[in-house]
Amino acid sequence: MAPPFVVVLCHGSYHTPAPYQPLVDALTERGIETYCPQRPTCDLSQLNVGDINNPDFDRRAPPGGYPLPADDAAEIGRLIDRLISGGKSVLLAGHSSGGWVAAEAATSARQASVRAQEGKTGGIIGIFFIGAFIIPEGQSVHSFFQPADGRNIAPPFMRFHKHGVDGLGTMVDPEKFLFNDLDEATAKKWAGTLTAAPVMNSPLTHNPYTTLPCAYLVLENDYTLPKEYQEGMAASQSKPFTMYHAPCGHSPHLSWTTGLVEKIEEFAGQILD
Repeated sequence: MAPPFVVVLCHGSYHTPAPYQPLVDALTERGIETYCPQRPTCDLSQLNVGDINNPDFDRRAPPGGYPLPADDAAEIGRLIDRLISGGKSVLLAGHSSGGWVAAEAATSARQASVRAQEGKTGGIIGIFFIGAFIIPEGQSVHSFFQPADGRNIAPPFMRFHKHGVDGLGTMVDPEKFLFNDLDEATAKKWAGTLTAAPVMNSPLTHNPYTTLPCAYLVLENDYTLPKEYQEGMAASQSKPFTMYHAPCGHSPHLSWTTGLVEKIEEFAGQILD
């Protein structure tokens, strides 16, 4: 018997789906249909970097501009629409900045409770945030993390290239900030899959945190987003999140895969009971 839900995973910035494949495989082995589409904002083929195997991050934006975070959410939304049109219940999972993408894609019309009122089956049943950004309605990831005085500050784990906030950013020392609890060779392997991204400047257009069950996995050894910050973002919401904790760094999909699968299953079971 197939599980009563599927997982749609929204990966973090500067990534391809490759480092998330162990999680996709682990969920699939549990019989859980799982998807992790490539976000356009992190797709080197859409960022005008020249040879994607030897990218030049100092080039200007493509003629039509960089893909927007809204395009990431639209990519996820098209997949959700296909799944729910077939009556499937979808649990969204957002990692790091993928939390914004999951939240933006979780529109009211896609939510299972709203669809049920319309006599339709399927829909989004909840969001599982994995060390993710919880961005309030009306704000973007960029506006939420920047000082109110208008300065643009790069966090210690990233840098902007030639064109500053109008150009591309990449990770700094990812072996430390992203993969600190992996062995050196494995951390280097996954660091080699990282890409680039423009700033996430699309505002969140609605508030799914109060209309959907939400869970948050706090990553206790995260050097990118300290656990106190993660806990604070989740606690700032008026409707309580289901809280979980993981003894790992920023990439539990690689270093705490089995535990992450168990927490996803536990949360889904809680929703569907």
